[in-house]
Amino acid sequence: MTAAAPPVPPGACAPPAAPTATATATARTLTPVSKVLKLCLHALLLGLLALAAGRAVADSAPRAGWVVAACALLAAVYAAGVRAPAVHSSPRAGAVWLAGLGAAWAGLLLVSPDGLWIAFPLYFLELHLLRLRWGVAAVAVTACAAIGGFLAHSSAATPGAFLGPLLGGAVAVATVLGYQALYRESERRRELIEELITTRADLAAAERSAGILAERERLAREIHDTLAQGLSSIQLLLRAAERALPEGAPALPHIAQAREAAQDNLAEARRFVRALTPPDLEHGSLAAALERLCAGVPGPRVRFSLSGRPRVLPTPYEVALLRIAQSALANVVRHARAGRAEITLTFMDASVTLDIVDDGHGFDPASAASGSGDGGFGLPAMRSRAETLGGLFTVESAPGQGTAVAVTLPLPLEHLEHTDPVEAP
Repeated sequence: MTAAAPPVPPGACAPPAAPTATATATARTLTPVSKVLKLCLHALLLGLLALAAGRAVADSAPRAGWVVAACALLAAVYAAGVRAPAVHSSPRAGAVWLAGLGAAWAGLLLVSPDGLWIAFPLYFLELHLLRLRWGVAAVAVTACAAIGGFLAHSSAATPGAFLGPLLGGAVAVATVLGYQALYRESERRRELIEELITTRADLAAAERSAGILAERERLAREIHDTLAQGLSSIQLLLRAAERALPEGAPALPHIAQAREAAQDNLAEARRFVRALTPPDLEHGSLAAALERLCAGVPGPRVRFSLSGRPRVLPTPYEVALLRIAQSALANVVRHARAGRAEITLTFMDASVTLDIVDDGHGFDPASAASGSGDGGFGLPAMRSRAETLGGLFTVESAPGQGTAVAVTLPLPLEHLEHTDPVEAP
């Protein structure tokens, strides 16, 4: 309902409750209906008043003047409520307006049996402006008043005198309830559509972000596996040639210069690879990134522990271990129903191991590997990352016994020769 006009009943010309101050406390508040439906209610009520006044004048009824006056009063009260903003915003004002309409209508019933017709539009106004239980009670009182007004002007009581107002009230209540149910269903559909649109936008953004990260990882891996490894090999070969030449050989200065150039370019390549690492690794070591990951997991309590003397790992190794940890923890949160989980990063002399253990309900690894279970692509993707770097990926689990995921990556020989241990975060 708007400030310009009262609500119209639902149905053909019957709108129910738009959100008013009276209805906001309930779950049945409805939005304003179209102008056409509002005009239908205006036209219905004013048309019935004009018909009642016209019949009284045309039939030269003894109280024709009183009938016309009562119709005019009722139309004036109705128009005043339509134009009064307080009626549409205050429950008290709406109830007062309905009481005024009821009083004016009772005066019309006293002087003309045609006032019975006005009960039908009043039903919808009462159901709209009042809460459901009060609206139904008001409809019942209005129907009884209509029946009493008709009997006061008729010498014989007929079934139609009772059935007409009662059926009209029942139809009004059923129409309003039906409209409210349709409105709630429409709102649920609208919310689902909005959620779908938002989800699609989030999915598109996530896919773009995943594509960017995947390309960064691919470039870092390619640079590390080709350019950086080639420069490292060139440096080793030049160093071997430098040791093989006799002291004072004319080629030694050139070899030393070439070795220094290879060293500088190798350092530059490694800086470029580090610049392409995932954001989680840009501001610290792998251990620090895993610790932050554990702290941000919703649901189960996740603990991170570090074993051995940490060392700087090649970027593809750090990326692979971080992604495997993220995927494994995602499985713990979504599927394991675990209360606790633990991630352990272990540095050994020639390898690095990552273990993710949880106390969830577990699963059958053979069923997941064969695709007969409900698993997705998480485990195959983790296995592929590990095997791409020559590592070993294992999963130990059983229904009701939790899950343990372990990945071991052997460190390349040239990395072992040129990296030193670093301090733990």
